[in-house]
Amino acid sequence: MNIPTKLRVSVVAILTLAGVGSAFAAGFDLPSQDAFAIARGQAFIATADNPSAIYYNPAGIAQLKGNNLRGGIYAIYLDPNYESPSQEGKTFHNQDKLNGVPELFYTYSSENCPVHFGLGIYSPFGLSVRWPDTTGFRTVGTRGSLKYLTFNPVVAMEVLPNFMLGGGVTVNYANVDLRQGLFSPNTDSDEFRFRGDGWDVGYNLGALWKVCEQISLGTAFHSSTRVGLNGHTAVRNDVLLPGPIPPFSQRRAAEADFSFPLKASAGISYRPTPKWNLEFNAEYVDWDELGQVTIRQSAANAVLPKDIPLTLNWQSSWYYEFGATRYLDNGWHISAGYILNENSVPDANYTPVVADLDRHFFSIGTGFVGKRFDFDIAYQFGYGPGRNVKGSAPSAIGQTADGKYGFLSHAIAASVGLHF
Repeated sequence: MNIPTKLRVSVVAILTLAGVGSAFAAGFDLPSQDAFAIARGQAFIATADNPSAIYYNPAGIAQLKGNNLRGGIYAIYLDPNYESPSQEGKTFHNQDKLNGVPELFYTYSSENCPVHFGLGIYSPFGLSVRWPDTTGFRTVGTRGSLKYLTFNPVVAMEVLPNFMLGGGVTVNYANVDLRQGLFSPNTDSDEFRFRGDGWDVGYNLGALWKVCEQISLGTAFHSSTRVGLNGHTAVRNDVLLPGPIPPFSQRRAAEADFSFPLKASAGISYRPTPKWNLEFNAEYVDWDELGQVTIRQSAANAVLPKDIPLTLNWQSSWYYEFGATRYLDNGWHISAGYILNENSVPDANYTPVVADLDRHFFSIGTGFVGKRFDFDIAYQFGYGPGRNVKGSAPSAIGQTADGKYGFLSHAIAASVGLHF
C-alpha cells in the first residue's frame, strides 16, 4: 500500500505529541492500600502497626507478633471531566468510572527469632480512563488502561531499642493498553493501539524510630522499576482516505521500556495521650524518570515507521498527608484525614488520558481491633478545583488537549484482619 510520506509523518507526529506513556502519570498512582491508612489520609508511615506496613513502611512489621493476615479492597468511582473551549457549556466524562483494587498482606514472627517476615500482594499503580470520541481531542488520546501487580516479600527487625529497619524485594508485573484516534476528529473510524506486558524487579526499604512514648518517626523508600513491555501495535482505518487510499488494518509485534517512579516518604506521629494519634507525612514521587520512550516495532507498517520516539517530560510531584485517630473503648477507633496531591503533567505535553491536576482528598473511617479479629472501613472523597490547559501541542489534524479539566472521586475501602 502506498501511503504518502506526508501522511506517514503526520501519524508519527500525532503519537509523539500525545505521549503514550502519559497513562502513567499521577492519575494512575495508587497509594491507597489499607482502609485504616486511607481513613487517616495515608498518614501511616510513622505508625505502621498492621500488616499493610509491608507497603507503607516495612520496618513496622517488627511491631507485630505471631501470624497476622490482612486483606481488603479499595473500590473507587473515578470521574475526571472536561469542558471544551470550542463546545461551550458541554462537559465530557470518563466512561470507565468504576474500579476495584484488592490487596493482601501476611506477617509472621517467632519469639525465638528476632527477624520478622512478611509478604504483600498489592497494586501500587493502575486504573483506567476512556473518553467519548466527540470530545474534540480524539487524535490526542482516548483510552488508557494499566494493570500493575506487585509481589513483595520483606524482612524486618528491631536493631536497637525502639529502632526498627525493614526491606524487601518487589516483583512487578505490568499490563498496558493505550489507544488514540488517527485521522477522524470525532468518529471511531480509525485507531492506533499499543498493548504489552512485562516484569521487573525492584525493592522497598523502611525505618521506624519510637523516639519517646509520644513521638515516632518513619521513613520509606520504593525503588523505581523499568518494565520491558512486549506486545503489539495495531493500526486500522475503516474509511477511504484522500489519495485515494483504501481502508487498512495492520498489526506488528512491538516492545517498549516504561519507567515507573521511585517514591520516598517520611512522617512524624505525635500521640499526646494514648487515646490520640496525629500524623503528618510528605511523599516525593519522581515522575522526572519519564522523559523519552521509544515504541520499537518489528517492522514499519502503512503509516508508522519501525521505531516511534515519544517525548513525555513529566514533572516530579509531592503528596502532603495529615491524619488523626481517636482510640475509643473496647477496641474501637475513628479516624479522619486529608491529602494534597500535586499535578505532574505540564501543559505543553498534556494529555486527557491522564487529565492530571492538583487534587484534594478527604477521608473518614472507623474500625475495631480484637484479640483474633480486626476490621476497618473508610470513605474517601476527592476533587480537583479545575485546571485550564493552554498551549498543549496539537495533533497533525489540529486537535489539542486545551480546555478545562476537573476531577471527582468517591471511594470505599474495607480491610479485615486475623491474628493467630
